[in-house]
Amino acid sequence: MGPIGVPGIILLVILALLLFGPNKLPELGRAVGRTFREFKDGAREIMEDEPASKKKEAPQQVAAQPKAEDKRLPE
Repeated sequence: MGPIGVPGIILLVILALLLFGPNKLPELGRAVGRTFREFKDGAREIMEDEPASKKKEAPQQVAAQPKAEDKRLPE
């Protein structure tokens, strides 16, 4: 299947107008725009937090390992 051309886009717009009506389409467009924006912001936060969290985890992992004297059985 090739890319959607101008006739395909016109057909989709007409179909959307018939299904949702002219009053509902702006609301749907805003909702889709908000969804994409939130997804983009969330993905950006994850990408920014990932290297920082790896740097923070390394010292905690070293400190969380039990010491040799902690491994002994109680007497």
